[in-house]
Amino acid sequence: MTFVVPPEWAPHKAMWLGFPSHADLWQDDLDAAQAEVADLARALAGPGGERVRVMTGHPGGEAVAREMLGDVPGVELVQGRFGDIWLRDTGPIFAGGQANGFRFNGWGGKYSLEHDDTVAHQIAEAAGAPLVMNDFILEGGAVDHDGAGTILTTDQCLLNRNRNPGWTAEAAEDALRHSLGARKVLWLGEGLRNDHTDGHVDNLARFVAPATVAIPVAWGRGDPNAEAYDDAARRLASMTDANGEKLKVIRIPSPGWIDGEDGPIPASHMNFLIANKAVIVPIYEKRPGEFAVEVLKQVFPDREVIGLPSIAILTGGGSFHCITQQEPA
Repeated sequence: MTFVVPPEWAPHKAMWLGFPSHADLWQDDLDAAQAEVADLARALAGPGGERVRVMTGHPGGEAVAREMLGDVPGVELVQGRFGDIWLRDTGPIFAGGQANGFRFNGWGGKYSLEHDDTVAHQIAEAAGAPLVMNDFILEGGAVDHDGAGTILTTDQCLLNRNRNPGWTAEAAEDALRHSLGARKVLWLGEGLRNDHTDGHVDNLARFVAPATVAIPVAWGRGDPNAEAYDDAARRLASMTDANGEKLKVIRIPSPGWIDGEDGPIPASHMNFLIANKAVIVPIYEKRPGEFAVEVLKQVFPDREVIGLPSIAILTGGGSFHCITQQEPA
């Protein structure tokens, strides 16, 4: 393996973005989700300095996207087919001049939707990048990269029997080494409560600079993920990256308890998106969101940090990072 996955803060050729298109999935939240995604596209194309390639799921979604974004400079609509908008998980991971695809089984068989297993092929073709398929199951949100071969992940997701039965940590590390150039894998434990992805790391911990990881700190009384946050912070505080550098841990205020029909929803400010010139942060409640933005301004002094509502998108199970995938320059 002669390449590693670039860090998200490295320059991008384009940012891929999924546009909500399926009324049967989004139901009463469809209009609001489309408006939130359109606002994200405008922020990415404007202060974010990105070429935004918005993938639509069917002709109806394309018509709405064209009405909302057709005249926005820097935004390009790409016809496609997907089950839903979570391109981070269904699309390829770009590295080494190629698109690296993986098998996809609907997050462990929970949500098997038509066309999701073809998204990597569609994006690679539209990007003009050769697609290299890997014969194991992996979602992009399950791994985070520092650009030097260090990968963050959780054993709750990567070693889950509903993905690659029989996988050990050693087998997973070997697969990541051969497919994504991993030199070292840092293992965290449990992800967010009620996260249907079984603990994707991009809701829990993110590389923000070399040897530097951001992790939430509990907000308010009864934060449902306080223990998971603190466990991740303790683990990382004793770890080093692939270059042997001791990790610095930065704590970012969490959204706290965001109520859903069946308990807390897995809302996370860690689902921020690092664009070429900006960082876009999902906001669920005003006060903790404002604090998270202020902390991230100190973390990314060379980028504009923008908080945008992601309340309707969250009803689908994720946020800004989940619905995007960067294509490195």
